[in-house]
Amino acid sequence: MGKKNSGAKKLSTEQYEAELDRLHAELVAMQEWVKKSGARIVIVFEGRDTAGKGGVIKRITERVSHRVFREVALPAPSDREQTQMYMQRYMPHLPAAGEVVIFDRSWYNRAGVERVMGWASTEQVEQFFQLAPLLEKVMVDGGIILLKYWLEISEGEQTRRIRSRIDDPRKVWKLSPMDVESYNRWYDYSRARDEMFAATSTEWAPWFIVDNESKKRGRLNVISHILSQIPYEPLPERPVELPARQTDEDYVAPDLSAMFVPKRF
Repeated sequence: MGKKNSGAKKLSTEQYEAELDRLHAELVAMQEWVKKSGARIVIVFEGRDTAGKGGVIKRITERVSHRVFREVALPAPSDREQTQMYMQRYMPHLPAAGEVVIFDRSWYNRAGVERVMGWASTEQVEQFFQLAPLLEKVMVDGGIILLKYWLEISEGEQTRRIRSRIDDPRKVWKLSPMDVESYNRWYDYSRARDEMFAATSTEWAPWFIVDNESKKRGRLNVISHILSQIPYEPLPERPVELPARQTDEDYVAPDLSAMFVPKRF
């Protein structure tokens, strides 16, 4: 999985941006349908460290309203949250009518990082495997559209991305001790991923795997697939004519020159 396709034709920046612009327009149409219909949508993104979850989410949300599209990236659980039922802290973030909630990592932390790092016992993981499909069925039966994506990359691509974080001062904040540890535990994560798919990919909430070896192709493929799963309607044409501006009458502008940011560029 995640092997680079050497035969794939290179996607130029111009092609990528043109297709992304088109998909952004479709996301706006989807947004308007969500608002009008009262739909509730949950999109889950999982994958190894450096798989590109943040970049995909950024491209999905950069042209839509953050009142409709809401990203959830929870920190480590607090002392209080550690005493709750495991999935309890995720429930308040589920969408109300007219909302799309995107989880940058989700309750599947238990099947991935918590399991691999030894933060969850075998019994806890098995309980999760029994509970997650049932809870997701309740969500779907209750009218939520649930989409689950795993972003897949190769060993070599993960190495390249981690090294770029080490070498680039703009990216160094992205490099955590967890990234280094996950690099060391490649096959532990592979086994955990495989068992997670086997236990939680169901008829009502299947997993979709995205080849994200190429970030540009991966982003386009994810957005296109999301749009194919949502029964939204195209935006109706809405001609708009600007009215004439009011006259200035007796308005006198104050001197605001001292308040402007200095022009350094």
